[in-house]
Amino acid sequence: MFFREVIGQEEVKKKFLLEVKENRIPHAQLICGPEGVGKLPLAIAYARYLLCPNHTEEDACGICPSCVKMNKLAHPDLHFVFPIVKKKNQKEVVCDDYIKDWRNFVINNPYFNLNHWLKEMDAENSQAMIYTKESDEILRKLSLKSSEGGYKVMIIWLPEKMNEACSNKLLKLLEEPPAKTVFLLVSEQPDLMLTTILSRTQRVNVRHIKEESIIEKLKNSYGLTDQDAQITAHLANGNFIRAMEQIHLNEEKKLFFDLFVSLMRLSYQRKIKEMKAWSELLAGIGRERQKDFLEYAQRMIRENFILNFHHNELTYMNRDEYNFSVRFAPFVNERNAMGIMDELTMAQQHIEQNVNAKMVFFDFSLKMIVLLKQ
Repeated sequence: MFFREVIGQEEVKKKFLLEVKENRIPHAQLICGPEGVGKLPLAIAYARYLLCPNHTEEDACGICPSCVKMNKLAHPDLHFVFPIVKKKNQKEVVCDDYIKDWRNFVINNPYFNLNHWLKEMDAENSQAMIYTKESDEILRKLSLKSSEGGYKVMIIWLPEKMNEACSNKLLKLLEEPPAKTVFLLVSEQPDLMLTTILSRTQRVNVRHIKEESIIEKLKNSYGLTDQDAQITAHLANGNFIRAMEQIHLNEEKKLFFDLFVSLMRLSYQRKIKEMKAWSELLAGIGRERQKDFLEYAQRMIRENFILNFHHNELTYMNRDEYNFSVRFAPFVNERNAMGIMDELTMAQQHIEQNVNAKMVFFDFSLKMIVLLKQ
């Protein structure tokens, strides 16, 4: 990944380039922002630039031995930490157990989310995290001298997934970092991290990708027409992962749409037996996907509420979602919108706390009976 391959985000690129040019590179940066905006691609492009001895003013050279190794994400001075799951019959697990899969996965598609990575690991119902053992690996790797005499770069993807013991050990490293070591923490929920870690990093906010940048990428790399690229970019709302889901018929998104429509119809018709079956179906898809569904449901409630104000340019729905919402939107109004959103948020919290999923979703569906009548 080069800077030129990162979609949009020109301001952040200029910031990183200026840091290197003026030789004022922070030892720890927190690259944070919403999903699909290119935080990890930016971190990898920045690492390539730091490790390239022949970089230009705008990008890495692409031909030196360092860049050749970076093409495979196998540079000895580049290290990755990321959430993982324990394998069967394995007491301890570290990122290096997955590093080959991780490299191939990131190279093939640098724009992805945690759910995509969980599928790659065959995580099933397991929740990914960064375990305590990883802190020993971080210490070991960074205690070694740089293989090529330059910087050592540690990219930590989703540091909010670190357990407390690992976070505390990382804090000590950030307080007294090894010479010429750069930490790049790539986060989507920095509020979940230790405040002491946040205070020792320089924050870099990465905002939504500009619509014109997504349009250009869709036309040049995926051959979309002007009209299709504009529609897709608008629906993506600055999230390139969402843009890719619009291009490829995403079975999961279709599943979430069908589940959402089914629940709203069953709740309105007060079909308790069918609602219980719906809850059992959703309980069987795994906790990470359940959380994704609840986020999808929150988005649909927001879109339907906005649709009532007849500002179509402010809605972000595909054709199927819009056709359903034209009829459903009047049922999401000033009297119940906040109540529905509160119940969805509470359900999401309960799923994260490992509460029985059947109970969570059946309870939510029952509450929808009352809320939709308001």
